Amino acid sequence: MGGVNFRSLTFMILIAFFVWCSSIETCIARRGKHWRQSTNGAALSKKKGGSHGHRNYHNGGSKPKPPPPQSHKATPSPKPKEEVPPSTPSPHGRYGYDQQSTVFNVLDFGAKGDGKSDDTKAFQDTWAAACKVEASTVVVPAEFVFLVGPISFSGPYCQANIVFQLDGTIIAPTDARPWGKGLLQWLEFTKLKGIAIQGKGIIDGRGSGWWQDAPYEDPYDDERKLIIPLNSTVQERPPMPVRNELSGKMPSIKPTALRFYGSFNVTVTGITIQNSPQCHLKFDNCKGVVVHDITVSSPGDSPNTDGIHLQNSNDVLIHSSDLACGDDCVSIQTGCSNVYIHNVNCGPGHGISIGSLGRDNSKACVSNITVRDIVMHNTMNGVRIKTWQGGSGSVQGVLFSNIQVSEVQLPIVIDQFYCDKRKCSNETAAVALSGITYEKIRGTYTVKPVHFACSDSLPCIGVTLSAIELKPVQEHYYLYDPFCWQTFGELTTPTVPPISCLQIGKPTNNRVQSDHDVC
Repeated sequence: MGGVNFRSLTFMILIAFFVWCSSIETCIARRGKHWRQSTNGAALSKKKGGSHGHRNYHNGGSKPKPPPPQSHKATPSPKPKEEVPPSTPSPHGRYGYDQQSTVFNVLDFGAKGDGKSDDTKAFQDTWAAACKVEASTVVVPAEFVFLVGPISFSGPYCQANIVFQLDGTIIAPTDARPWGKGLLQWLEFTKLKGIAIQGKGIIDGRGSGWWQDAPYEDPYDDERKLIIPLNSTVQERPPMPVRNELSGKMPSIKPTALRFYGSFNVTVTGITIQNSPQCHLKFDNCKGVVVHDITVSSPGDSPNTDGIHLQNSNDVLIHSSDLACGDDCVSIQTGCSNVYIHNVNCGPGHGISIGSLGRDNSKACVSNITVRDIVMHNTMNGVRIKTWQGGSGSVQGVLFSNIQVSEVQLPIVIDQFYCDKRKCSNETAAVALSGITYEKIRGTYTVKPVHFACSDSLPCIGVTLSAIELKPVQEHYYLYDPFCWQTFGELTTPTVPPISCLQIGKPTNNRVQSDHDVC
């Protein structure tokens, strides 16, 4: 009986144990299912959270561990477009350029470049933006033609070292209205530090209308008085080029195509300037000027269209350029010093000139000028110094060296009786000339090889000539022998032709300059 009860008790304990174990497995199974759901949910939650931007794990935070591997492949959701925080500025400005960039394209500021629309304002706006950025670049792109009226790209509050990258073409208006009663310049850069115009582009002044409308009273080159045609008639004024299409008579004041004023470290390279109404390229009150590899082009009979005009400018270098115009290829005016010109082709034109100086009894100061390695073809003058009677000041320290002339009317000229008007009065005061050297000037002339006309009261002194070889070519003009008047100096070698008119040494009655005359 006792054994039966023991077996019954054991059986009941086993049943109770199995029931308890079944209950435990169910609980574990349920807990396991909940863990897997929680894990998957957390992973999805983290995947969504990644679309809101990058987290920073570099400032003391720790990178979270990746979720456990999943037993099934989830279908990837499309990556949402990254949003820019409201506080971050757009990477593009109003016109599509990078606000942090230093490049400013005129097309981005509304320029059309079709040669008909007025792009003046677009150029003004481009400059206004570039002016604020140091070492910025204004781009005038190739294959576009921009009609631009009179405009000033001015400082003095612009940043330094701005580049004007000119690869397209800029044309001037031929309508009289944009010019008003007349302006002295078309494109002007003023009061800048480190300004460069470079590229392969063109500045076209379209000046034929201005030339045709030139008043009869406009100045013309006085050296024409020395050129007598074989038919014994003197042409008082050159013929004007044929007038092309215009919308009206142009003002009597003619503009320079490109002018720099009051600027430092100016560079002009690569570009072409053509058909200017008057002077093509002018530097006034500038210091540190470099011009190279440029082309100036206008007809030989276009009036007063100097190639490069220098005034009150110092430390100037001009080289490796082709200059063809209707007046001086290079004109050096008062206030210029330390000017070096070399490897320039000149012609047609009136040669390379110092002056005219001393007009209206003014004081002129020019010093340390070197002109060398020049080729001149079909020009009126070669190398020339011209001053007015009644002036004061001085020209000193001038070297003309290795000048090759071909069919040049007057290769070597000093004219202290210059007058570009119908009448000029005789005056005793004069700009003093001293230390002028001519060497290795060779080629052909068509009128006169040397013309030295110095002041009676203040003769030229220190004029030195060496290796001069000039041969005549009979073309359309009377030929003359060398001429000298009140010119003192020395011949260091024999010359062709002989220049026997030069007086050796110094004048006995050379007047001492007054304080008013000294520069």
